[in-house]
Amino acid sequence: MRRVLTGIAAFLALVVAPSVYAATVGVGTMAQGTVSFSTGSVLAKVMKEKMGMNARVQPNSGETVLVPLINNGELDFGIANVLEAEDAYHGQHGFEGRAQKNLRIAAVLYPLRTALFVRKDSEFMKTSDLKGKRVTYGFSAMGTINTVMQSLLANSGLTEEDIKPVLVPNVVKGAEQFLNGRADAFFFAVGAAKVSEVNASIPLRALPMEDSPEAVKRFNDIFPGGYLFEVPPLPNFAGVLKPTKVLAYDNILLTGTHVSNEMAKAVAEGLAKYKDDLAAGFPLFRGLDPNRIYLEGTRVPFHPGTEEWAKSR
Repeated sequence: MRRVLTGIAAFLALVVAPSVYAATVGVGTMAQGTVSFSTGSVLAKVMKEKMGMNARVQPNSGETVLVPLINNGELDFGIANVLEAEDAYHGQHGFEGRAQKNLRIAAVLYPLRTALFVRKDSEFMKTSDLKGKRVTYGFSAMGTINTVMQSLLANSGLTEEDIKPVLVPNVVKGAEQFLNGRADAFFFAVGAAKVSEVNASIPLRALPMEDSPEAVKRFNDIFPGGYLFEVPPLPNFAGVLKPTKVLAYDNILLTGTHVSNEMAKAVAEGLAKYKDDLAAGFPLFRGLDPNRIYLEGTRVPFHPGTEEWAKSR
């Protein structure tokens, strides 16, 4: 009889415990070809195979579409950068008058490294060489990228008025404008699939950031959360031909207040536990630091479940 009761208890545990994960867990990302999409795809795969969650990727055109879906509870998680999260939560810039107060940070993932890319055989060797040239700008579906671009230009003493803006809705369309010969330089994340795709047709070179104190102050005055990061020439870093200082900022996993503490805690724990699996699927996950999944003093609050996980480590 004891053996039968034990078997029933075990069965009930299997039925009841995973019930919180029974529904499909949506992981929102930007469009295919972006770092966001690659990150979310691999994360959803690991969530499903290792964490027991029925996760599914849901790509969107930009953060102005993605973030409100999380805030309204239509998506459970989403990949965004720290600037996008801050603007959305506080109702700034592209979210002016539309503060997304239900947003929470589920985890800090890794440094998002970005750069302006030009033809490898072009005369452009630094960002200041782009004065008067055609550069992707506007980013109507990814408004926070304009702040990043302003800071990147300021690093070399340029402003929007010094370039010929090629208006695009998002970074993928910007890369396509470059590929079609309508732009001299385009903005994208280092290590993105779309950059590798462009590089296969037109060999690229990433323009370096200037590292003088004056240059650093110029971009930090516009984007305090940005920092210089030297990337090495690696096979998955198309356009990085030598050690190159680029503009970096944290890529994060957003969630909403509708997500349970149990699920948020499980995701944070899974990120730390399955880092190798994540990195095997997408190399940028090598930059994930379990000690930085949760941080103090952020401008967007963390989910209580992530805080619980951090305190229990």
